[in-house]
Amino acid sequence: MHISGLWRYPVKSMGGEPLAEAELTRNGITGDRVVHVRGKRGLLTGRTRSGLLTVPVRTGPEGVPWVDGHPWDTPAAAATVRARAGDDAHLVAHAGPERFDVLNLLVATDGAVRRFGGDIRRLRPNILVGGVPPEAERDWPGQALAVGDVVIGIHSVRQRCIVTSIDPDSGEQDLEVSRRIRALFGNELCLNCWIIEPGIIRPDDPVTLVPTEAEPRSA
Repeated sequence: MHISGLWRYPVKSMGGEPLAEAELTRNGITGDRVVHVRGKRGLLTGRTRSGLLTVPVRTGPEGVPWVDGHPWDTPAAAATVRARAGDDAHLVAHAGPERFDVLNLLVATDGAVRRFGGDIRRLRPNILVGGVPPEAERDWPGQALAVGDVVIGIHSVRQRCIVTSIDPDSGEQDLEVSRRIRALFGNELCLNCWIIEPGIIRPDDPVTLVPTEAEPRSA
């Protein structure tokens, strides 16, 4: 097995950026979901504001997220967010652990993604592991992935939400995608993971499934 792809999502519920390498810390990938969108009633995500999922984001100089070509804390970025999520929507920086839906890393496997048959961007993984049979990931929880000195704990298979039905380019909903995930995977696809031993990983790095007794600090 090997690392086939790496992604980071600097702003929660916005577009992801592919990475040539990823620094894994005990708080997730450096720069992942360090900004989120809030409204007057709290957090806003792609579940209820699907237009957010179409906004391109990249990490600019000094690790600053750029939203649709502008630093996240500028009026231009704020205007993009209001247009996609409503007049009360605004961007907030926050790096606490609760910014993740479950744990701080989501791992996909290429066999399951091929069986899914849709755009991998709908699944929003941080890591794609290649060389894996379609059903194998379901037996991995309770074990770990070793990538050089990096060790990634595998907690559980991810229950998928309505976000998978949203086209990441158009923002249009296709409920057939959600129905397919329910039919093929029992609505569980990709792996909720956390970092046991931090470090840097890159595409093509070899991956080994290993035993572990470690537990995440929160699940």
